[in-house]
Amino acid sequence: MEPRQPHADDTARTDPQHPGHPAAAAAACTTLAALDERVTHCRACPRLVAWREEAARTKRRAFLADDYWARPIPGFGPADAPLVLLGLAPAAHGANRTGRIFTGDPSGDLLYAALHELGLASQPRATWRDDGMVLHGVRITDPVRCCPPENRPTPEERDTCGPWIAREFDHLRPTVRTVVALGGFAWQAALPVLAAHWRIPRPRPVFGHGARVTLSAADGGAPLELLGCYHVSPRNTYTGRLTPAMLRDLLAAAAESAGLR
Repeated sequence: MEPRQPHADDTARTDPQHPGHPAAAAAACTTLAALDERVTHCRACPRLVAWREEAARTKRRAFLADDYWARPIPGFGPADAPLVLLGLAPAAHGANRTGRIFTGDPSGDLLYAALHELGLASQPRATWRDDGMVLHGVRITDPVRCCPPENRPTPEERDTCGPWIAREFDHLRPTVRTVVALGGFAWQAALPVLAAHWRIPRPRPVFGHGARVTLSAADGGAPLELLGCYHVSPRNTYTGRLTPAMLRDLLAAAAESAGLR
């Protein structure tokens, strides 16, 4: 990888009061649409910025003709969604290429096919950010918005990125009723974020496929159902740890919990 050149926005990564730092930038977004647009300009994590841009320069042979997005990925789905699916981070040659979460890779192929089968997505396959895909009552998002090397963001990167997902849930709070954490990373990242509006039991609930916990409201609003699901990564799906039937059944239960079925 070539040495990363300094960028004018790099000072934002250490000062939460800096307008470019996720903490200040997210807090300033008064609508979800504004948040989705603002996050695409974030450069707070040097390692992730370098990695996402390197992936866009080198590309995979199958995608040499593609113009990579190579920016942070916003959430996708309606602002009044009662069901939220929470992943890990974009894939270097998936969402980092196509510009939309879980789009253009095997994980997304499985996820959108299941959502379409349940009537929650307008088409079974997601290929590009402007392919016409529409989600019905579902929003998909990640706690880390840039693709990390080996799909492993550091704790510091997770925490730096945290204000984006926290602010997203501030805007989703009036309508969200169910959250599905796709994998243990998403589960652990979700708990401190959800604690802003819901009470987290002690000891903290443990992740597992099919794990389910009801969180009572801490702010006078509605309670929340948190469900765990194995991540839709090839590592899980190609080995049979997560089958299409398992995913569909869990998403069906989540949709019912959210009032979508």
